[in-house]
Amino acid sequence: MYQQYRPPSASLLPPAVKNLLIINGLFFLATYVLKDRGIVNLTQTFGLYFPLSENFRPYQFLTYMFMHADLNHIFFNMLSLWMFGSTIENLWGWKRFGIFYGVTAFGGALLYLAVKYFQIHQLQLQLPPELFSAIVNGATSISEPEGSVNFNKAIELYSLINIPVIGASGAVYGVLLAFGMMFPNTEIMMLFLPIPIKAKYLVFIMGALELFLGISNTSGDNVAHFAHLGGMLFGFILVKFWNKTNRKTLY
Repeated sequence: MYQQYRPPSASLLPPAVKNLLIINGLFFLATYVLKDRGIVNLTQTFGLYFPLSENFRPYQFLTYMFMHADLNHIFFNMLSLWMFGSTIENLWGWKRFGIFYGVTAFGGALLYLAVKYFQIHQLQLQLPPELFSAIVNGATSISEPEGSVNFNKAIELYSLINIPVIGASGAVYGVLLAFGMMFPNTEIMMLFLPIPIKAKYLVFIMGALELFLGISNTSGDNVAHFAHLGGMLFGFILVKFWNKTNRKTLY
């Protein structure tokens, strides 16, 4: 895909976007090198766990955005960051763009964990109290027969608590949202569409799709859809706030 707008005298690779690309690339390379050598699993160290997990650390709210699952994951995130983020940084400057990127990444994590909290609470109401407590306290085996309702719900609970979220997608979706708000009528050509689509429509479609997939909660879907939506939500709030307080910069 490509976007057809670039401000006059704009840099193709402004400093904040460039540094984010480098940092993400270094984290990705280090993850695989250190894991292959059996030194450390950086995904477990820097991915964001639910606070009930024994692996949770507060710094993961910052580090999770630099971790990626595989080459496709990081490639499409970084491609989108470069495409849309470069334009936004050229408009705002590196400092404001950096603040926006961090806020949307944090917002993505916050909404993702909030939805997880609701899911865990629902399971708490459905599981026997002793089984729920055992899993929350770190139990890795249960006495329930495999395939039973309680067994399946216990596995779901364990996964919610002990599988981390990783990736820059929350921040990237925030950047996409900002692009759609700043340049709503800019036409974007997507690889899977025969005709260009305006940015405002693309943002709406992507947001609606993420909401649908998040609510559907399809088995086997390991994408953090609500992290994407959180990035868009916090991005929308921040752009509207800046727009209200500084109309010379945002419009």
